[in-house]
Amino acid sequence: MSLLKPKAATKPKKNDSLGWVFAGLTDVGRTRAHNEDCIAVKEDLQLVVLADGMGGYQAGEVASKIAVDVVIEEITESKLTEKDIARIDPDTGISIAMRRLRSAIEKANNRICSFARDREELDGMGTTIVAACFYDGRVGIAHVGDSRCYRLRDGLLDQLTRDHSLVQDQLEKGLISAEQAAHSSQKNLITRALGIDALAEADTQEFRTRKGDRYLLCSDGLSDMVEAGPLRDMLAQHANPQDAAKHLVDAANKAGGRDNISVIVVQVGDAASGDLWWKQFLKKPGPQAAKSSA
Repeated sequence: MSLLKPKAATKPKKNDSLGWVFAGLTDVGRTRAHNEDCIAVKEDLQLVVLADGMGGYQAGEVASKIAVDVVIEEITESKLTEKDIARIDPDTGISIAMRRLRSAIEKANNRICSFARDREELDGMGTTIVAACFYDGRVGIAHVGDSRCYRLRDGLLDQLTRDHSLVQDQLEKGLISAEQAAHSSQKNLITRALGIDALAEADTQEFRTRKGDRYLLCSDGLSDMVEAGPLRDMLAQHANPQDAAKHLVDAANKAGGRDNISVIVVQVGDAASGDLWWKQFLKKPGPQAAKSSA
């Protein structure tokens, strides 16, 4: 959904030298005793993962770490070829790359449920998760819960994920207004999470990427404390994604820091070597190839 139109004062400066940059930051906030969020930034896999845990004392911290670790393990072990990445799975209608990401999240859910069954002190733990993987000139996004992914493109901020929350359901049914949703005491009641049920379905989406795009993954410790306008401005104004991440965390803390705060910022650069494999078919044959086919 489109959140904001660009303003001339905050439109990012054009920079033709932009390259790939991955930046992540997590902070305990100002009111929590410990940090139950977990993030991972894997530049070699062009993969980022963020989880916001919940449960009894430190159980949420366990759940979020399991979720992130399992997704990283699964993506690392499932080595896909370029053709695999682009192929569509006939059973699900989504790309093989996205099926791989969704499967990794399902396995993370199974692992969390298994840990909770075996350890009484972890009973009831769970976590949200949002992950983004960049490949073949695209980004695949998968999420469960209310951790979000935004995209900043040409000064316009879009929220790409839909919250799995009670307030979001009420808003879509017309039971409450956007203003009421923003200040609802029930805004943190989520309707889907890892570790709660044996089956946890992740919502998945794919988008074409452009050089200069910025993707923001965040826990609700940021999105509940900082409105869309300042989010856009900070993403647009800071040339270094790591600086943008720090200013976002600082803004959430300045607004009260009522929860753990986690952010990941990815700046899209040129297509990596091996990306856009299909372009090889657009190349004209060289002299040797033409001779051999004569």
